[in-house]
Amino acid sequence: MSDRIDTLLHEMKTNDLESMMVTSAANFYYLSGYYTDPHERVIAVYISKLHDPVIMVPSMEEEDARNAGWKYDIIGYQDHENPWDLLLSYLKRNDSIPASVGLELNHLSVERFEHIKSIFPKAVFTDTQGILANLRVLKSKKEYTLLKEAASLADFGVETGIKAIQEGVAEQSIIAKIEYELKKQGVQGMSFSTMALSGSKTASPHGNPSMKKIEKGDLVLFDLGVIFEGYCSDTTRTVAYKSITPEQEKIYNTVLEAENKAIEASVIGTPVGKIDLTARNHIEQAGYGKYFTHRIGHGLGIETHEYPSMHSKNELPLKPGMCYTIEPGIYVPDTGGVRIEDMIFMTENGAESLTKFPKELQIIG
Repeated sequence: MSDRIDTLLHEMKTNDLESMMVTSAANFYYLSGYYTDPHERVIAVYISKLHDPVIMVPSMEEEDARNAGWKYDIIGYQDHENPWDLLLSYLKRNDSIPASVGLELNHLSVERFEHIKSIFPKAVFTDTQGILANLRVLKSKKEYTLLKEAASLADFGVETGIKAIQEGVAEQSIIAKIEYELKKQGVQGMSFSTMALSGSKTASPHGNPSMKKIEKGDLVLFDLGVIFEGYCSDTTRTVAYKSITPEQEKIYNTVLEAENKAIEASVIGTPVGKIDLTARNHIEQAGYGKYFTHRIGHGLGIETHEYPSMHSKNELPLKPGMCYTIEPGIYVPDTGGVRIEDMIFMTENGAESLTKFPKELQIIG
């Protein structure tokens, strides 16, 4: 992790920042190598140009942080102690009260921001979430390996879900089967709430699974991902159960063609927005433009949704090391919805799909 901290220190110098306080769990893991869910407790990496970095964690996690490879100082605190006061005492001992502090303002609560201001009353505060997002957007070879394994497990989850489809089986029962089988494969957990929607419910991009039972003629949509060694996957597949209407089949093929065109457009140097527009224009030409109601995708890594946002106005050029989703969809009320989603990793040789479960229309049963 020291190379990441060195890179961050370079960015801090470029931005005339003396120190940074990193408090989100994702960026904490990225910089420290220690993966933890802090619940309501404070965790932080404090980076300064004046001394070695230090992390702040609950005392009960100090040994775990050491075992994860953190080699610098640790400020451990008991539940009855104020961690911010302990940090201030540490910095006073090192004679390093900062004049400027970078913060993740999108993550900090107002309460925690007030605590930080109280211990650094003369400091100038800067929002540095963009610096951290730019560091994380280009993945290393190790991160590529972890994302690829997470993607493979997501493929397994989709396969498990499709095998569980039967008439009269509830959406939630299928989800239980998926997550049970993935736990047996050793996954840490799901990267977001597993989605299995059927029938008219597939027309809601973010629908809520229920005890609705699968019926003949239903479209069934799966959207799921896992966490593998701190890295997330995300994939979507849609299948038909026993039969499909001509309109639903047209929708399916339109989405599949749009996704394939967007993947083909994923060339190094291409603006992110062009990927969105490639799929969007195809769907619009097929007459379903108003039913494609979200962006084409999002960045993926330690978090399921991270930089960049793959929307039509984003001019960020694609670079080797980027990982993102391509997930066009068409959602027609009363008719049903189709979404097909893959994880794409930009290599020196172009776009590689990390998720590989078949995408051609499947009619199950």
